[in-house]
Amino acid sequence: MISLFAPAKVNLYLHVTAKREDGYHLLDSLAVFPAVGDNVRVEDAAALSLEISGPFGAVLQAEADNLLLRAARLLAPGRGAALHLEKNLPVASGIGGGSADAAAALRALSQLWALNAELPPLALQLGADVPVCLASRPARMQGIGEILATVPRLPEFGMVLVNPGVAVPTPAVFKARQGGFTPAANLPKAWTSVDAMVTDLLNCTNDLQTAAIGIQPVIGEVLDTLTALPGAKLARMSGSGATCFAIFATPAEAAAAAAVISHPGWWRWGGGLYEQTQPDL
Repeated sequence: MISLFAPAKVNLYLHVTAKREDGYHLLDSLAVFPAVGDNVRVEDAAALSLEISGPFGAVLQAEADNLLLRAARLLAPGRGAALHLEKNLPVASGIGGGSADAAAALRALSQLWALNAELPPLALQLGADVPVCLASRPARMQGIGEILATVPRLPEFGMVLVNPGVAVPTPAVFKARQGGFTPAANLPKAWTSVDAMVTDLLNCTNDLQTAAIGIQPVIGEVLDTLTALPGAKLARMSGSGATCFAIFATPAEAAAAAAVISHPGWWRWGGGLYEQTQPDL
């Protein structure tokens, strides 16, 4: 049996820089991985199967073809394995939960089946966010998500995540987006403090945030709630929403701030970044 943690992915900023002729948008984003996520377990079995549990597992039960099963069939068609997904993250929430699960499945099954497969190209076939989730390390994402580069050295900081329990379809957000394109961000080689990082992030945007609020106005309420938390240095939406985040000086401050949010139906979490223990690809 092999079990892997699949941490959430948060976009600290997200610039839409251009649009390709095939309709795909080109992006520039800084992705980090907080220490909250799903768990993926795989075991030897004659046939391919998937069991789902966890607080958000019921949402996925009705899916005809889960992304984990697609990952398994893509990696080794015809091979059997028993997969189990503990779904702790909200579904379709802008923090890469499904992509992280697919990436963890690729890694776990590759180990289980002792394959020497090149995983990044397979990951991209499953979705634009899956490649960055393979390593679950902070990374700069460009292109449609497949171009990954190192990020400025990050200071320790805390983060609060809040999801209001609404779905925001990514295609609808891109369709509703107004305006032109935003240049790629100009980032330093390192941030020596949280305040220095926040200062630069304030010069960036999430180009999808306004459109997402137009579709689900409660996102604006979440952002107002996060901004009002004592010690919050920056509040912004992640990805195409509806999850939003706030940055704090320390993980302990973030955990304490998250604990005071008690809005019915809202999922919240506070803490620090995930410490990568998996080997390089």
